[in-house]
Amino acid sequence: MLDDLKPHIADLRKRLINSVIALVIGFFVCFFFYEPILEWMMVPVEAVLPPNSQMVAVEVQETFFTALKVAFFSGFILTLPIIFWQVWLFLAPGLYDHEKKLVFPFVFFGTLMFLIGGAFAYYVVIPYGFEFLINFGSAVVTVLPSIGKYVGFFTKLLFGFGVAFELPVITFFLAKIGLVTDRMLKDYFKYAVVIIFIVASLLTPPDVLTQFLMAGPLIILYIVSIYIAKVFNPETDLDEDDDEDEEDDEDEDNEKK
Repeated sequence: MLDDLKPHIADLRKRLINSVIALVIGFFVCFFFYEPILEWMMVPVEAVLPPNSQMVAVEVQETFFTALKVAFFSGFILTLPIIFWQVWLFLAPGLYDHEKKLVFPFVFFGTLMFLIGGAFAYYVVIPYGFEFLINFGSAVVTVLPSIGKYVGFFTKLLFGFGVAFELPVITFFLAKIGLVTDRMLKDYFKYAVVIIFIVASLLTPPDVLTQFLMAGPLIILYIVSIYIAKVFNPETDLDEDDDEDEEDDEDEDNEKK
């Protein structure tokens, strides 16, 4: 068994190494431009800061480590197509020839949906979320946000929304290889809604509006995923008959016992 896994482990290591090399190169490229990138990241919070307020660095090393965070996250976004490509190359040996041709749609739409999710977080969620947090109690205290904590929270939100918006792409891939159907997604819809709201509460600021701004699009994306599965791998009557036969067999076995 271990001998059968060795080629897959070796291939996984190769794909991870290639992804890390691309990420390191992207990191160093973005590190030289971290200042304009950081200014772009600060635009949403600066727009809602009270007058005479500004971002601050609480600790001496905070600015340097913030620059590293900015460069790493930007490098990740820059090398995202390469990372998706390496993921596909790892999965490709287990696919049919006609499925292997989906590499370019997978890389393109995977990258596109991540960017759309990040853009939604940047232009919609972050402004509303930070406006609530900063204005809450501003009559009593002066808000001086820490640049390090802000960047950490900013990158977590963008990454979370980017990953969440991959749902239609993942559904398309799983439907094409026959692992999910529209009926399956419909059956798990109510559980998916609960999970979506739990994830939204963990990734967004603690206010209901921001949580709905994340949960709402995710529910819509889940519904879109059901339609995608219906187009590329719909539940057939034959599948339903098979399920009924399996249930009948189980009932007969239970009666015999």
